[in-house]
Amino acid sequence: MHWHAYVWVGNGADREREEERRPGSPEFRASDLPPMLTGDWLARPASRVAATFDDPGPALEWLSARYRRIEGSFPRPDGVGLRARLDGAADALPRGVDVVWGEWLTGGRFASIAMICCPNRHTAHPCPVRRPAAPHR
Repeated sequence: MHWHAYVWVGNGADREREEERRPGSPEFRASDLPPMLTGDWLARPASRVAATFDDPGPALEWLSARYRRIEGSFPRPDGVGLRARLDGAADALPRGVDVVWGEWLTGGRFASIAMICCPNRHTAHPCPVRRPAAPHR
C-alpha cells in the first residue's frame, strides 16, 4: 500500500457542483473539485496527484506542511488542532484509512487536504500513477 496526496483550495460554493464531483459524470476527470467520495480521487488524472508516499512518516509531514500553509487563513482558531489531526492520521494511514481535512478559509474559500490509500478499500480505481497493486495487510 502507498498513499497519494491531493490538495484543493477554492471557492467553497463551488463544492455545490456535485455532479462534476462524481465519477459517472462527463465533467469528473477534468474537474479540480474534490470528489464526493475520498477514494474517487484515484479516478482523477495522475497530474492531480500532489505527491506519493510509501511510508506514513513523510505522508504525515506533507499533511502538516499543507495544513500550516492554510492555517493563517482560518476565520477562527481550529478547534481540533494540528497535533490531534496528525495523531489521528498516524493511526489511520497504516490501517488503509483515507485522511481528508476540510477547512473553511477567509473570503468564502475552502481547503481540502487529502491523503488517499492506494489501493483503496472502497473503490476499484487503479493506481493513477500506474504502480502495481499490492494486497492490503
